[in-house]
Amino acid sequence: MAGGRADRGFTLVELVTIMILIGILAVVALPNLSQTQGFGATSFRDRVAASLRFAQKSAVAKRRMVCATVAPGSLTLTVDAAFGAGTCASALAGPDGANPAATGPASAPLTAVPAGPLHFQPSGAVTSDAAGLVQTTYVLTVTGQAPITVNGWTGHVN
Repeated sequence: MAGGRADRGFTLVELVTIMILIGILAVVALPNLSQTQGFGATSFRDRVAASLRFAQKSAVAKRRMVCATVAPGSLTLTVDAAFGAGTCASALAGPDGANPAATGPASAPLTAVPAGPLHFQPSGAVTSDAAGLVQTTYVLTVTGQAPITVNGWTGHVN
């Protein structure tokens, strides 16, 4: 327009092109965003395995029993007050001073077979009793993830 104001805005072709591009991005990107839900369970499983390895190594290094208590959404680590005390009463401190316990999402509960606390003995073995008489192999499972096996004789976490 000569002498008048210039036309502003988008043309119909530009609007349709943008709508098509948004549609293509939605079809490609949205399925990838929904796949991130499994990361919480995978991360929790990895934290549980690392915490169990730390518990076994701490028991050997400190020459004290370390107990790992399994609850549906968490793993708690406690340690004997002294060698041979037979009760895990104190929270185990990790390398940074915090307890290396693991807490997971509600959608990925943690279970142990057999049930009950794991007693990491100063020798490295895992028992179902505080006295260290019954070596027990435990299988811990986070829903939807590969199981974690703790060998009773060696304390190896796999």
